[in-house]
Amino acid sequence: MALIGLLSGAQLDDRMLSAVRQGLKEAGYVEGRNVAIKYRTADGRFNRLPGLAAELVADPVAVIVTLATQAAMAAKAATGTIPIVFVVGADPVRELGLVSSLNRPGGNVTGVTFLVNALGAKRLELLRELVPSAKIVGFLVNPANPTSESVTTDTQAAARALGIELVIRNARSESDIDSAFESLAQERVNAVIIGTDQLFTSRRDQLVALAARHALPAIHYLREYADAGGLISYGASITDAYRLAGGYAGRILKGEKPADLPVQQTVKFELAINLKTAKTLGLTVPDKLLVAADEVIE
Repeated sequence: MALIGLLSGAQLDDRMLSAVRQGLKEAGYVEGRNVAIKYRTADGRFNRLPGLAAELVADPVAVIVTLATQAAMAAKAATGTIPIVFVVGADPVRELGLVSSLNRPGGNVTGVTFLVNALGAKRLELLRELVPSAKIVGFLVNPANPTSESVTTDTQAAARALGIELVIRNARSESDIDSAFESLAQERVNAVIIGTDQLFTSRRDQLVALAARHALPAIHYLREYADAGGLISYGASITDAYRLAGGYAGRILKGEKPADLPVQQTVKFELAINLKTAKTLGLTVPDKLLVAADEVIE
């Protein structure tokens, strides 16, 4: 039975794991029948990732599937021979250096990118549609993320074009998130954009609770936030990306080489709106957004 290692920086819910398994199934592999999966997650403590990656390399597993930027970097540092299939939201060539090119990755690494960082301007536009009176908007970003500078620059440009003042607050840890929200509330921002980062993914419930506590409309980058009570989310489908990664892992088990498998980009995007949260905040969701939404949570 083939053995796959699955490495993640944050906890994974059943829907995400099912997506990986679905991709494997499409490639002819079913967990417990002809493939086994060894799960390793840092549960938001990203300093544990190098050690967890080393465990999978020592087993050794036939393929490592990494479900976060930090996990991909840790796996690449741990092995230059075991195939790695990543799922990342940043540019794996220019920003992360995981592969030499998208079409011909080279080496032992390939995967899927869903480029969450390229959608900052669109999220700001959606937030303005939902909160048309918003003049001051907070932006929560993790400066340790290698894409933080570029995504901040893009979001600032979009804010200027819309006549919005953008108040940026940094958060590198759980406690930083609390203090950042306190600061944004003191600045009297009208709404908040939650940046794209694995730390924020791992602290999803904390972010949703803070937005509710301070009565701040917030837009997120994954549908899972809206499912958890967040107001609105817009971004690539993480489950579609995970399914594609599972499929690549299956193809590698069949003998294909990562160097010959082009990096895939998921083209499925999702807009989710939580009507219950909108009502709590006293917001009326425009019909235009309701019609465009992939999921309306009531």
